[in-house]
Amino acid sequence: MFKVEELSCEYQKNPVGIGVVRPRISWKLLSERRGVRQSAYQIEVAEDADFESKLWESGRVESDRSVHAELGDFAAQSCKRYYYRVRAWDEAGEPSPWSAAAFWETGVLAPGEWAGEWIAAPLELLPPEAEAAPMLRKGFELRGAVRQARLYATALGLYELELNGQRVGDRYFTPGWTSYEHTIQTQTYDVTELLAPGRNALGAMLGNGWYKGNLAWSDQKCVYGDRLALLLQLRVVYEDGQEEMIVSDRTWKAATGPILMSEIYHGETYDARLERAGWSTPGYPEDANGWQAVETLPRSKEALTPQINEPVRKREELKPIALLTTPKGEAVLDFGQNLVGWVRFEVEGRSGTEVTLHHAEVLDADGNFYTANLRSAKQAIKYVLRGGERETFEPRFTFQGFRYVRLTGFPLTASPDDFTAVVLHSDMPDTGSFACSEPLVNQLQHNIKWGLKGNFLDVPTDCPQRDERLGWTGDAQMFIRTASYLSGVAPFFRKWLNDVLAEQAGDGGIPFVVPHVLGPDAYSSSAWGDAAVICPWTIYVSYGDKRILEEQYDSMKAWVNYIRNQGDHRYLWNTGFHFGDWLGLDAKSGDYVGATDKDLIATAFYAYSVSLLHKSAAALGKADDAAEYLELHGNVVAAFREEFVTASGRLAVPTQTAQVLALTFGLLDGKAEARAIAKLAELLEKSEYHLTTGFVGTPYLNHALSAHGRSDIAYKLLLQQTYPSWLYPVTKGATTIWEHWDGIKEDGSFWSADMNSFNHYAYGAIGDWMYGTVAGIQAVEDAPGYKHVRIAPQPGEGLSWAEGRLETMYGTLASKWSRIGEGRMALEVTIPPNATAEIVLPGAADAAAVTESGAKLSDAAGIAAVSDGAATGGGVAVRVGSGSYRFEW
Repeated sequence: MFKVEELSCEYQKNPVGIGVVRPRISWKLLSERRGVRQSAYQIEVAEDADFESKLWESGRVESDRSVHAELGDFAAQSCKRYYYRVRAWDEAGEPSPWSAAAFWETGVLAPGEWAGEWIAAPLELLPPEAEAAPMLRKGFELRGAVRQARLYATALGLYELELNGQRVGDRYFTPGWTSYEHTIQTQTYDVTELLAPGRNALGAMLGNGWYKGNLAWSDQKCVYGDRLALLLQLRVVYEDGQEEMIVSDRTWKAATGPILMSEIYHGETYDARLERAGWSTPGYPEDANGWQAVETLPRSKEALTPQINEPVRKREELKPIALLTTPKGEAVLDFGQNLVGWVRFEVEGRSGTEVTLHHAEVLDADGNFYTANLRSAKQAIKYVLRGGERETFEPRFTFQGFRYVRLTGFPLTASPDDFTAVVLHSDMPDTGSFACSEPLVNQLQHNIKWGLKGNFLDVPTDCPQRDERLGWTGDAQMFIRTASYLSGVAPFFRKWLNDVLAEQAGDGGIPFVVPHVLGPDAYSSSAWGDAAVICPWTIYVSYGDKRILEEQYDSMKAWVNYIRNQGDHRYLWNTGFHFGDWLGLDAKSGDYVGATDKDLIATAFYAYSVSLLHKSAAALGKADDAAEYLELHGNVVAAFREEFVTASGRLAVPTQTAQVLALTFGLLDGKAEARAIAKLAELLEKSEYHLTTGFVGTPYLNHALSAHGRSDIAYKLLLQQTYPSWLYPVTKGATTIWEHWDGIKEDGSFWSADMNSFNHYAYGAIGDWMYGTVAGIQAVEDAPGYKHVRIAPQPGEGLSWAEGRLETMYGTLASKWSRIGEGRMALEVTIPPNATAEIVLPGAADAAAVTESGAKLSDAAGIAAVSDGAATGGGVAVRVGSGSYRFEW
């Protein structure tokens, strides 16, 4: 059996409303045979699912490409659905059947194709300082049966739509947070089934969101604008082929409604007595109840683009595990998991009764509700009952980070069954899983995954609870490799990197946070600004996506040139502001910055970014640039050694982070490299195998050890349970990653109140090492996207087995090692069709002692090559094609 399945267009299955004029097609091969590879493929594009009206076909293309295949000179048009199918030929030249038809549909591709106008509630109804959320509506008539209808929409602020009383779509926090001056995303909805001949009605509710609401910790509001507005057009195709367009214009009406306040940080206040029943239905009287004509805003449409990333959706629901009464006598729900989203609840009572939910991550040492670490963020949902019947409510335009919810005003008969936590985040596909024999490490992996869930809500935020929730560039680059194991993050980061490019300063500087909201001086720290280079390269290696390198290449160059132009030395970065080893534990008392010299950190990242830019130039075929940046890299490394390495080969900065960066980024050789790994081992031994690294050093610590033959120490760090360590928070009941190693101290007190997030994903970067070294799943830069993969686990003391699984663009990739007694090992590996692998069998001394599925290696099917020796990193190495294998030795 040889089949083509799981077709996708720009990473998505049957996407509606994409904005790519020349989209790329990917598919997976299905076969039970080993060693299956593709030798050729054919793609057809048509107007119909039966392919009777073909628009384009590739013919037979002699290629093993099954990921990001381009469609030649084909260019998509706006607001159109395209069907496509694929067939392939295997290595023997045998064809597969045609795949099932898949489709993609474009949104409004050009700003000039928008017919609607920006509409807003009139100023006399809602002045800029007003907190209430506006409601907009329009009734209209359709003259006959509808064959197809698409609704294209966006807003200044957040929006939700209703059509004939039904919510439109399952997306939340639309149109998302972007650098609104440069990009405003638009969404496309298939609303065919919601329309009917005759009278219909459209309604919209708007919220402040990131556009008009409170952002950051200085109480700044209206960063992008002070008026909320809607832009919309409904394209209707009748059964007879005639078309009609209903657009946002002056014929719409506006009113206020039950949402009296809605803020990302502070929550939502909702008075159900002010609801306008039937407001989005055809029979609602527009000329009554305070509805007024809208105003149009002279806002440009040039920033409009169809949505790039996956939308935020409801992903799961949790019920409380307990309803507690605290020592202070407060009623508090415990959901058992620190999460991001909101609470849906049911309540019954008299009209005018107010109930309130406050949200928090932890209880204090006495077991009382704790909110000091939220700083000014209120995280409060206030609901005023309409009265009479049992009522159900959930917010619209806010989200909270919480495990615990304090209930105020609810009847004594309230039950935990009345409350449901709704988890919301960007709807990225789950791709990775990791497990091992140590339950605490499995909980750590759980915490890492929930850190991603909580902080990947449209942008990669640093925390989801306090008055911050910003797209810190440093946090993003530290975690992106781990994120690419856990979830399909390519569209998510493509959207965010589009804003990195948009926000980049004229001199190439990169803001601390993207979208940029911190003012003109918040630019260009080392390790933070380097996200402009590290993130595109990581997506390329993880997904084989060359287009993202093409899109970001000028930004990557501009960042490196910015560094090169700093100060009086072109090969050292010893000027400007830097966060340094943020929250390093070797900091002076009361300081947030670790002891590692900032010039060393900056120059180390300078070298690293240049090395990645060199590789990117080579991958894009830019030979002159590749040569230039190879030379630059050599000069930076030489300058680093002259500045920071003594004549005797000792790194001049004796911190864990200094050794880690110099080793990981290849800045040392010979005696200096040997002394650095010895020094790092010495420092860790002196600290009784506790780390002192901060944000800069921690992501690379275990990598530096394993790459230099000291995985034994790396395992000691992983399995360390006392402070500071990855497992210390786990022993204290953590369900997400903490911002501080001792966010909660041994005595139950807190590290601080002003900066103590309990959902802060940066230290979750250890997940990269768990997948890549413990489970052994490693991408190969010369064959990115796991076209060729290296499976090289390094088993360590303290674990009897470990496994990792990854759903790649080619299919399922898996690696599991286990100790099977009497000093013997087993390694089970799965390689997807059309991919190959090098597998290193750790500790196997001789190929003759290895069996595969019970047979000698020399007799095993699908084994392409075998080698012994130190060149493999220790152990026997085999080369294989696709299939499942079990090695024992």
